[in-house]
Amino acid sequence: MKVDEKEECPPLYGGAVGTYAAIMDDPVLTARELVRGRFPAARAAFLTGSVLTDRRTPTSDLDIVVLLDGPPAPSRENLVYRGWPVELFLQTAAVWHSFADQETAKRNSPLLAMCADGMLLVDTDGLGASLQDEARKRWAAGPPPLSDRERDHQRYVLTDLLDDLRGCADAAERVYLVAHMLQRASELVLLVGCHWLGRGKWLSRRLAAAAPAVHRSLSEAAAQAATGDTEHFAAVVAEVLNVAGGPLWDGYAIR
Repeated sequence: MKVDEKEECPPLYGGAVGTYAAIMDDPVLTARELVRGRFPAARAAFLTGSVLTDRRTPTSDLDIVVLLDGPPAPSRENLVYRGWPVELFLQTAAVWHSFADQETAKRNSPLLAMCADGMLLVDTDGLGASLQDEARKRWAAGPPPLSDRERDHQRYVLTDLLDDLRGCADAAERVYLVAHMLQRASELVLLVGCHWLGRGKWLSRRLAAAAPAVHRSLSEAAAQAATGDTEHFAAVVAEVLNVAGGPLWDGYAIR
């Protein structure tokens, strides 16, 4: 964006380029400006994600949850605002609760995490504070525990993958097996411990917070296994299985 493009600058800053640039470099002020401009009727809004932490990188985006009384909520939108990549999650209060319930049943709730840890940007009537309090309580309570049937299924899947890895002679297949096993083993540790799941980098972060020693062992062994030395990785995965009740293949049945 060129600094002389006046139409791009909100009148609030009166064309003061230095002040405007400083404000637009601040994720909180930028997010607040976006919400105020695009959703003046918002009841509540949260800024969330890595951008608020020391994990912020040059590619970090603004994750913003906005509570409205109706359309365009519920919806989701990606855009670029003032040079920032933005993910908007637009919801009504009813949809918020529905999503939270659905995600809790799956033991992975980005919505609860975002609202529990996020910064409240807008709260016109107390809805934002109420939802944040609920999100923090539900997040602290953790996901529902595994049933015996679910635990057995997780053990079976990982046992089968471990057998595949031990017999794998194809380098390309080995890379895919290791990646899949890393995910499944990490999820099993979290599930057995009644911790929330995550996807991608969030799976790594959840495991690092819940079981740092296991996280370190799995990630280091997986990197080694991808190059061809799978023995240590197989041993670490076997340890994960033992904590969950041991390998399970012979006699496993779904009825």
